[in-house]
Amino acid sequence: MPRKREGYVRALLAAAVVFGLWGCSKPQPAETPPVSPQPKASTTAKRLRIAVVPKGTVHDFWLTVKAGADAAGEGANAEILWKGPSEETDVAGQIAMIEDFINQKVDAIVMAACDAKGLKPTVQKAMDAKIPVVTIDSGVEPDISLCFVATDNIAGAREAARTLCKLIGEKGKVGLIPFVPGAATSQMREAGFKDELKNHPNVKLVKTLYSQSDVSKGMTAAEDMLTSDPDIAGIFAANESGAMGAAQALKQKGVAGKVKLVAFDASQAEIDALKDGTIQALIVQDPYKMGSEGVRMAVRAINGETIPKRVDTGVTAVTKDNLNNPDIQQILNPLGNKK
Repeated sequence: MPRKREGYVRALLAAAVVFGLWGCSKPQPAETPPVSPQPKASTTAKRLRIAVVPKGTVHDFWLTVKAGADAAGEGANAEILWKGPSEETDVAGQIAMIEDFINQKVDAIVMAACDAKGLKPTVQKAMDAKIPVVTIDSGVEPDISLCFVATDNIAGAREAARTLCKLIGEKGKVGLIPFVPGAATSQMREAGFKDELKNHPNVKLVKTLYSQSDVSKGMTAAEDMLTSDPDIAGIFAANESGAMGAAQALKQKGVAGKVKLVAFDASQAEIDALKDGTIQALIVQDPYKMGSEGVRMAVRAINGETIPKRVDTGVTAVTKDNLNNPDIQQILNPLGNKK
């Protein structure tokens, strides 16, 4: 090979080697560092600690709230710290529990206030400590929580009034059994029921007596109504304990089914009373959804997302006629055990 051509070939080979090495390395520009893979939440992400503080821990309603909260917590890699007073009237006890969670520096608090005004300073204390607070079922006044997840209690109580008035033929005396004075939920149900009665001029509210969320006191309240107004046509009990107390009173007086009873909530005992004709209608909430949505909103708040101020979990009127409807059963039994 002539020297001139040989030198030309060597130059081409050298250039090819250099070009090939450059093409394989493809260095990134200095100002753009390589991106690390996203860690898997299940193995490396911080596990959140979310306190869920109900008004009580005894009734089926709150146990269903817990089931919803636990399910949402599992899906969000969050530990649910469930703690609440045994009595819904224990405002001081609930305050102490929430303050303990504040001191523990939990990531968020989901709570149902035993007293709307009494719990407001405690909620403010948590918010000042940069702990997001979501209220469920029963909020605080004024509402300073990030989000309130609950039934539209006024609308639900209006539906209770319409249902009861229809059951008694749009005329006669009725009684009202709210639960705890000062609890926002109780206040709204009382207000909604009374306001709707204005649209039924031949129905007269003769007694309003509180159950204090205690079955025996609910029974006493119903007995007082039956004694003072033996011709009373119907009663609205605004929660489970009031309903079961009223049901017992109606049975003991021998007027179950004759005096119509409409109640909030849907415990197994209430469902049984609906089946045997002691209760004629239940205004049913979705406590499972309250628990799950409360936790989901809390997780979103922790992550810095914008969340709605109000989440309505809905209300449904359940009677003996529609009890076995699949949609009704799904609300009554979110875990799949038919009632």
